[in-house]
Order: sequence, then structure tokens, then C-alpha cells
Amino acid sequence: MLDRDDIVMRIRKARDYAKLSARALSLKADLNAGYINRLETGKDFLPSVTVLLKIIDACNMTEEQFFYHDIAQFEQDMKLINSFKNVSDEKRTAIAVLLKKD
Repeated sequence: MLDRDDIVMRIRKARDYAKLSARALSLKADLNAGYINRLETGKDFLPSVTVLLKIIDACNMTEEQFFYHDIAQFEQDMKLINSFKNVSDEKRTAIAVLLKKD
């Protein structure tokens, strides 16, 4: 389960990934200019779900990408996962065996 620090860290990573300053993010998400700064500097509050969704949208992400263990790796991992959709069960098993050897 994610705690406050995890959420704040993910917001910071999402903002960095989107190449937005705190001010640019606040404007794009239609939030008060100091809100993101206060949030990221550890003030003792969490954004509401509505605000968090605005932030995620302003960073041009999906909720899935925001909560993925590695925001920067998400797209590449999803391409890899999608490439397995048409792979036979036999080939999937063989790939899984190869991966377990690492």
C-alpha cells in the first residue's frame, strides 16, 4: 500500500517525466501556483483523488502508468507485454523458463 511519501514521490517523478516545472504543472492542472511546491516539499497533506487525477492528466499519463513501479519504463514494458498477446502457450512457457534462469 502506498503512503503519503510514495504518492508525493510519484507526483514528483511524473512531473519530471513530463518535463514540467512545479509552476507549469500547477497551471496545466488548474491548481494554485504554490500547491505543487507545498505538496512536494513535504507539507503534511495529500491531494484529493480529484486533484491527483488532474495532476496525472496534466502529466499526460494514465493512472496505470502513474502507479506503475517505474514510470519511465512503463511504455517499453507495455510494448513487450503486448507483443506476447499473439505468442503461443508453448512459446510463452519457453520464454518463462529462459527468464527464470536469470
